[in-house]
Amino acid sequence: MDRQAILAVSFGTSHFDTLEKTIAAIEAELAAAFPGRTLRRAFTSGMILRKLEKEGTHIDDVPQALERLADEGYVDVVVQPTHILNGDEYDKLMAQAAPFAGRFARLAFGKPLLTAEADYRALADALLSDLPAPSEDAAVLYMGHGTGHYANAAYTQLEYLLHDLGRRDIVIGTVEGYPGFDEALRRLKERPAVRRVELRPLMVVAGDHAKNDLAGDEPDSWKSRLETEGYQVSCVLRGLGENPGVRALFAAHAEAAEKLQAEAC
Repeated sequence: MDRQAILAVSFGTSHFDTLEKTIAAIEAELAAAFPGRTLRRAFTSGMILRKLEKEGTHIDDVPQALERLADEGYVDVVVQPTHILNGDEYDKLMAQAAPFAGRFARLAFGKPLLTAEADYRALADALLSDLPAPSEDAAVLYMGHGTGHYANAAYTQLEYLLHDLGRRDIVIGTVEGYPGFDEALRRLKERPAVRRVELRPLMVVAGDHAKNDLAGDEPDSWKSRLETEGYQVSCVLRGLGENPGVRALFAAHAEAAEKLQAEAC
């Protein structure tokens, strides 16, 4: 029988507490969806891989993982990213994997979390299932990572959809893209009745950005800046990988990739 594998590719994290709750949980979902495939892990962040290596933990990057699978005789591989956007990290993954196209009889690639319109609706449903009921004096502010890549537009599309679903209390900002904190704060102030803000990461893992940029005690954290503005702030540090609906969406993308590749052969 042909040796089959599924390679879960994540940006990565050096925070093992959230890794187990998020990345490992997504990988477990993929393993359950593909019981006939060997599950492997790879990270795309060179910075995180180097940090882990210094701490005594080796995790393959994409070329290393694919080289290992090819050397071990796997001929059918599904690569499923756990990235949210079709952005820089996904582009890097695809570029790194391109030289391996001829090394396998079948090599399929699943899509990131937010790709088709249906993905936005599925993610919105997953987010709403984990949120408290809306209240006139409260808002939910999500922190996304953000990027200079054009895929950054996904954040505003998701917020627009959530508003269309009746949740105008939800605002999305980003650390490194548009809208940033200042734009998110302006939208909060457009609802003068809001006095309470719940902060949540819109990231697969609740790692450094969530613990420090979002919920840290430093003056420039989102929590501190909102408190300076007079808001009562609470933080829910759960990465998207902890949400069953998000994990199911990644598995569905991998299943679609496998099916598409099988039909092409």
